[in-house]
Amino acid sequence: QVQLVESGGGLVQAGASLRLSCAASGRTFSNYAMGWFRQAPGKEREFVSTISWSGSRTYYADSVKGRFTVSRDNTKDTVFLQMNSLKPEDTAVYYCAAAHGSSGTFPIMKYDYWGQGTQVTVSS
Repeated sequence: QVQLVESGGGLVQAGASLRLSCAASGRTFSNYAMGWFRQAPGKEREFVSTISWSGSRTYYADSVKGRFTVSRDNTKDTVFLQMNSLKPEDTAVYYCAAAHGSSGTFPIMKYDYWGQGTQVTVSS
């Protein structure tokens, strides 16, 4: 089992920045690709970004490319999502997820473990 706990969400104005963190425990963190997803009210959950086991490869949804940056610190078992130039349409609950290296071909992974989510609200 992998336990994931997100933090760093909040209420900000459009144009501001937030940094989300996701702390992992339970298994060898560096064996897992990590993903960020989000779900807005009344909408389905959508992919935001993913980062490979070593952090050498990343992938983003078109809607956040150039504004969001995913990174990880394998010494601290933590993945981050730096969100800049936030827009009201970024408002959602943000979830991190873990996919074992054998669960697909990066960046297309099957995520087996999910955090509880952290709310991000961007006002206009």
